[in-house]
Amino acid sequence: MRIFQSIVVCLSLIALVACKDQKETESKIEENRNLKKEKKMKVLFVLTSHDELGDTGKKTGFWVEEFAGPYYTLSDKGVEIALATPKGGKAPIDPSSASPDAATEFTKRFDEDKEAQERINTTHKLADVDAADYDAVFYPGGHGPLWDLANDATSIKLIETFNSQEKPVAFVCHAPAALKSVKGIDGSPLVKGRTVTGFTNTEEEAVQLTDVVPFLVEDMLKENGGIYSKGADWSAYALQDGNLITGQNPASSVKVAELLFAAVK
Repeated sequence: MRIFQSIVVCLSLIALVACKDQKETESKIEENRNLKKEKKMKVLFVLTSHDELGDTGKKTGFWVEEFAGPYYTLSDKGVEIALATPKGGKAPIDPSSASPDAATEFTKRFDEDKEAQERINTTHKLADVDAADYDAVFYPGGHGPLWDLANDATSIKLIETFNSQEKPVAFVCHAPAALKSVKGIDGSPLVKGRTVTGFTNTEEEAVQLTDVVPFLVEDMLKENGGIYSKGADWSAYALQDGNLITGQNPASSVKVAELLFAAVK
């Protein structure tokens, strides 16, 4: 009888331990699920700090639609966005992009969004940014990047780091200018042998700035070995080649954001 009672007690203890282990396993599984739900996609936006349009005496900066379209497209999907510029602080807006003629649903939303405007005025300094903290990087255009981001050593290194980590790197309109001196893992230009797009020579001619800008985006991409492709002028056109995403003009900004989101997701 005592032996029988001992066996019963042992079996009961085994059952209790097994039940406890199962509950702990289920708890860990649920915890992991919650962590995945809580983990937000993080994307870094890098904007220009340059506001002088060559020797014209006019102002430039980033193009509002090229920031606002991707900003709301991504943030509405729950993406956490950080903003940085070479100098930190206020990122200059190209006055032409804030005109009624350039207005879109996204720029109108930005005009009413005090929080987004405050973020534009208080960007992080690019040198303080760590690529490891983000899932992808996106560069809005505007003519400003042709002067600063094209030659900024910190920006160049940042893009190279994102690329080495096999994270998406995205650019729209004039922002591919930031790729001018960026190298791939093999030491050759990052765009070499890759399908890319950017503001076309004919679009630059149409805005009468061909002789003002330091270089033409289309020409630079070709000279660096990129397989340049384009759609009709001012049409929405975006491409993805591996982790490199590029868009042709302001109308392409949302397409670029959608490709970036899908690439990270």
